[in-house]
Amino acid sequence: MRTRPFEIPEESVWCAWKDVRANQGSAGVDAVSIKEYEKDLKNNLYKLWAKMSSDSYMPPPVLLVEIPKKGGGKRPLGIPTVSDRIAQIVVKQALEPAIDKVFYEDSYGYRPGKSSAAVKICRERCWKYNWVLDLDIKGFFDNIPHDLLMKAVERHTNCKWHLLYIKRWLEAPLQRRDGTQTDRPKGTPQGAVITPRTQFITFFFTPIFYFSNGY
Repeated sequence: MRTRPFEIPEESVWCAWKDVRANQGSAGVDAVSIKEYEKDLKNNLYKLWAKMSSDSYMPPPVLLVEIPKKGGGKRPLGIPTVSDRIAQIVVKQALEPAIDKVFYEDSYGYRPGKSSAAVKICRERCWKYNWVLDLDIKGFFDNIPHDLLMKAVERHTNCKWHLLYIKRWLEAPLQRRDGTQTDRPKGTPQGAVITPRTQFITFFFTPIFYFSNGY
């Protein structure tokens, strides 16, 4: 029996697929929808697992979609393919339990199951304080240095396939609808394994690695 360099459970790919299917989302550069992907599901999932386990999975380009911003201008969103979203969730599910432990108690963004808790705490504090601090980092997702992000990732995992595929996702080019591609020497496209609105809650873990203890 031929051994594979990475031990990735087949069940993890199946569980990731169920998450992708439940959350729906648009097709990526291959124009394959969730419905189309499901027509040959068993074969598609096996091929994805085999590639990830054998160190041969190469993420396809991310589809670039621009949407208008309320304050003017456009917000670039990156839409991965269905298969790529499944692969991303495989890594996310492996890393998330350990990474979640390093958050401060009052960290609510980008964490599973914390949205309702955040609303509750906000409601309570609105009665205690008469001020709110609001800030934003301009161009944060567009300017994240890949080398620093990978150093942050390495603080939380030394698993070779985690690091390999996160690095490959960071470097995957953007592709416009006309087929033209743009390399990404820095930054991460805003988009997600779920929908563009999640803004990388489960993809690349950028906020997790930057805003956890020590960053």
